[in-house]
Amino acid sequence: MALSWRWVVLALVFGAAVGACVAWVWQTDELAKQAMGYELQLAAKDLAYGREREQAAVAALRQLESQQAQRRELEDRLKTQDQNHWKEMNDAQQAQARLRDRLATTDLRLSVLLDAGTAAAQGGDGGMRAPAVTGGLVDGALRAQLDPAHARRIIAITDEGDRGLIALKACQAYVREVTK
Repeated sequence: MALSWRWVVLALVFGAAVGACVAWVWQTDELAKQAMGYELQLAAKDLAYGREREQAAVAALRQLESQQAQRRELEDRLKTQDQNHWKEMNDAQQAQARLRDRLATTDLRLSVLLDAGTAAAQGGDGGMRAPAVTGGLVDGALRAQLDPAHARRIIAITDEGDRGLIALKACQAYVREVTK
């Protein structure tokens, strides 16, 4: 009996060892399957994340291109306005130069309208009568010619005023374009 008892114990130990091996193989197989499932899930998440990042990058590039196009449009409009501003300034300066030249050559004389009541109170007809001109403002009104030096100063003042108004108009146009 002693021998059979050993065989029973040996069979139990062998059975336990075989059971442990089978359980270990089965467990590693299940773990391998789970690991493979996790790897597939991670790969799918990585792929989805990569696609999402790619779409975000494409959207950012499109937005950047749109903003650059808008900036180019604004720069073009501002350049056109700047060219118009300088053309207006140049035209005004040329007109003022022609006016100064005409004053200097006495081709043109500046005169002012006198109030008839004031002229009569100061001693009569000290000025000169303007001829009746078709389309004139006042027929036969009393006028006095200005000294050429005073006329040049008046033209210089109006020249500065014209340039100031043109510059103000250009600034206002610039602000309107930039704040659109």
